[in-house]
Amino acid sequence: MIHPATRIGHVHLTVADLDRALAFYRDVLGFEVTTRYGTDAVFLSAGGYHHHIGLNTWAGRGAAPPPPGTTGLYHLAILLPDRRALAAVVRRVIDAGIPLEGAADHGVSEAVYLRDPDGNGVELYCDRPENEWPRAPDGQLVMYARPLDLAALVAAQ
Repeated sequence: MIHPATRIGHVHLTVADLDRALAFYRDVLGFEVTTRYGTDAVFLSAGGYHHHIGLNTWAGRGAAPPPPGTTGLYHLAILLPDRRALAAVVRRVIDAGIPLEGAADHGVSEAVYLRDPDGNGVELYCDRPENEWPRAPDGQLVMYARPLDLAALVAAQ
């Protein structure tokens, strides 16, 4: 069994246009650039960590995304510290005119789904406090996908 303190630390994404990807991850979502590797790659983070997201054009500028219906990354999930922080990022996404693909209340968390400029799925979410997670009588988590009230979420900002 893997150690219970294990976490997934970062994701690297191949993109077609580094500047376009930076406009999304830095300017809309709010990550900070920590390192650039010439014109081919950039690392971004929250809070000064070395990197949470790596973006690169190593497959070639203008590379096509994988076709729908193939294997690969379904989405990357970005955990915000609380509902207010999630609301602030979702407001920036909406203000930037980026379409949302969905929003769900999962019981344990609230999540909003969209795509980055290269078609990669992005989940923006915040967890509820663990003592509020829905559980069955036997203690098992009871997760679900109910509609999330986006207006109420954005108002939480």
